Amino acid sequence: MIAVAVSLLPALGVLLYAMDRVEDRLSAGSSAPRHARGRHLRLIRGGAPSRTEPGPAAGSERRLDAA
Repeated sequence: MIAVAVSLLPALGVLLYAMDRVEDRLSAGSSAPRHARGRHLRLIRGGAPSRTEPGPAAGSERRLDAA
């Protein structure tokens, strides 16, 4: 009986260590959501311009080309 307990002790120690690592990995919060990227899309105004809006400014052409 003692021989079986002594032979199983290293296996139980490894199992305990592995389960501790798995628990730490599962309970740790990630730093950023998976869908988050470094670059985000920018929304630009589109569609037909209305009559009350002024024409595009000189600097806005560059922003429209970037999209």
